[in-house]
Amino acid sequence: GVYPNVVTSIEFERILSASGPYKGKILRPSDQRHPKKIAFIQCVGSRDPSCNKGYCSSVCCMYATKEATIAKEHEGEIEPTIFFMDMRAFGKDFDKYYQRAQKQYGIRYIKSMVSSVKQMQQTKNLKIKYIKNEREVVQEEFDLVVLSVGLSPSENIQQLGRRLGLELNKYGFCQTDVFSPVKTSRNGIYVCGAFQGPKDIPETVIQASGAASFAQGDLASARGSLVSKKEYPPEIDVRGQPPRIGAFICQCGINIGGVVDVPAVVKYAQTLPHVVYAEDNLYTCSQDTQEAIKEKIKEHNLNRVIVASCSPRTHEPLFQETIQEAGLNRYLFEMANIRDQCSWVHMQEPEAATEKAKDLVRMAVAKTAKLEPLQRLRLAVIPRGLVIGGGISGMSAALSLAQQGFEVYLLEKEEELGGLMRNIHYSLEGSDTQEFLKDIKKEISDNELIQVFTNAQPKEISGYVGNFKTTLISGKELEHGIIIVATGAQELKTDEYLYGKNKNVVTQMELEERLSGKSSKIDNLKSVVMIQCVGSREDTRPYCSRVCCSESIKNALKIKQANPEADIFVLYRDMRTYGFKEDYYQKAREKGVIFVRYNEEEKPQVVEEKGSLKVSIKDEVLGEKLILWPDLVVLGVATVPGEKNKSLAQMLKVPLNEDGFFLEAHVKLRPVEFATEGIFLCGLAHSPKFMDESITQANAAASRASIILSQDEIEAEGTVATVNISRCSACGMCESLCAYKAIEVKTVDEKR
Repeated sequence: GVYPNVVTSIEFERILSASGPYKGKILRPSDQRHPKKIAFIQCVGSRDPSCNKGYCSSVCCMYATKEATIAKEHEGEIEPTIFFMDMRAFGKDFDKYYQRAQKQYGIRYIKSMVSSVKQMQQTKNLKIKYIKNEREVVQEEFDLVVLSVGLSPSENIQQLGRRLGLELNKYGFCQTDVFSPVKTSRNGIYVCGAFQGPKDIPETVIQASGAASFAQGDLASARGSLVSKKEYPPEIDVRGQPPRIGAFICQCGINIGGVVDVPAVVKYAQTLPHVVYAEDNLYTCSQDTQEAIKEKIKEHNLNRVIVASCSPRTHEPLFQETIQEAGLNRYLFEMANIRDQCSWVHMQEPEAATEKAKDLVRMAVAKTAKLEPLQRLRLAVIPRGLVIGGGISGMSAALSLAQQGFEVYLLEKEEELGGLMRNIHYSLEGSDTQEFLKDIKKEISDNELIQVFTNAQPKEISGYVGNFKTTLISGKELEHGIIIVATGAQELKTDEYLYGKNKNVVTQMELEERLSGKSSKIDNLKSVVMIQCVGSREDTRPYCSRVCCSESIKNALKIKQANPEADIFVLYRDMRTYGFKEDYYQKAREKGVIFVRYNEEEKPQVVEEKGSLKVSIKDEVLGEKLILWPDLVVLGVATVPGEKNKSLAQMLKVPLNEDGFFLEAHVKLRPVEFATEGIFLCGLAHSPKFMDESITQANAAASRASIILSQDEIEAEGTVATVNISRCSACGMCESLCAYKAIEVKTVDEKR
């Protein structure tokens, strides 16, 4: 607001947009010149108690990385620099994105708080002062500065909360409980998204479905009473008509248009056989373009449509719905993916990408000309769910389904329910988790709609959405309409830092067990060293385990409560206490917990010397080696996927990511669903997360699953396989080889 070339991250997002002030070109406001050096300053209006913004806004580190990456993709000459305090890439695959930004795109990250920003009078450039390597004062000139601003609740939303009688926290966000993360202080009113606390898009979408699950439970008795069936116009009979194809080529802002010459592709499409109309659109998936497509179908008497844009995985159903609303059979539609499979992978080769886009459009047109109308099949639904895994996620999902009136089978491989929750005794906020576990187990046992199977594992799973059959190892067969995977994860048993060789080297979970015990000797501890990122954020496990930083602070505060004189050192790479967890990081520092940063190349060393533990680490602030002699070394070890994930994934025909966690259909659009319809996931089976996040995701999975269970029938896809009798010898080989059990060979009486 003072210097024209200092913009907020939201303003820079608009600059990057094809519909923004410079139509996607990166220009600086003062003179519309292309900036070369761009600085991103993190934690503007976050992590700052002086302006009552002590919390971390959770999203800024990753959106700055995204914006810097996109800027680099737009113009290769740009040199982005991100000034940060802690890089909080705590989400699923976020750390990989952060590493790619550095290694592939050359984005520079400097751990430093910027002291000042001053404008150069002649050039309108910005001179930034900061401390490099914790000791050296540097002044550096940049063309553009982007302020990564945080999230805060607006005054209007706070007023709404007060009018509704909702309790707000000290920052003005909606107050919720760790065990009920979407329930407000008033019954029947639920909260989701950023008003509950700062969060990214996947968490927002998950929480929205989680809130919906509670509303569905409240309204279960009235389900379906106000439903009206959507009516479509009579279907146009295209049999016997020559193909009349409409081709709609999307620019997708600059996602496609910034690489592919879209007008050239349109011109080429107009020359293809059967194409009677072709045009380009800025965003073909937008509501106004959808309406325009319907108008063009009528105007040009189109009987088949192709859209060349992004992924059919996310957008094909939308376009099928559009042409159905115009009177065409939904299967007279085809998509060409000229974004993911073209512009994104060939962004440095625009001419070749344009030629490939033409090829993809030509193939789509050729296929579309041979499309025939198909009818979808209607299949009965078994109104019963199966939840695999009896930890906090599995129990929460089962309860949510039961509260909506559906029967549930709950499978647990151990002798009792609880999973990892049995080893967690208190939350960072101080809540009694064991009491909560006791209560939820009682709710499960008292609910007549939930049937629990302990010491139970699936042996075989067959069927399809609405009609699954699971055979347990015991031989019992269960029939159900949906499946929720909640198999959890486990704590890594590392061989680093003398773990397993010295009794005074323990994990955070083992320390928590000691701290909660009646015979705890923690009062006698004089010095404790906690080491973070043990087995996480390295080549074998390149992901962040998300909970370790907060768990260390939780246990450090517990020790300080019992013994204020104890010396506690936390050796870390980045403290990832996002959201309101930042308050506890601040509290730990106030209580005297000492935080020492190390880098990946110079890990702490733990040895036994003269019967004691010796920890040595290079202190980046002092530039010297620090020697510590602790009574106890506590390791913040990785959360690793369950051992049975691979076999279960093969049984369900669903994918795992490269880290061994289950892979959702889409990180933002379908974060609790698999690409395989009727199967859902939640909790630690998805990725490392906190208890409240697991509970929310479990309810979200139940909410999505209930969409299927609440229907008497569902429509299956009209695309089905048929046998070419002239080529089939009835050998039966296909039946034995089909992994999906989709083929059945029936013998026919020869006389018939």
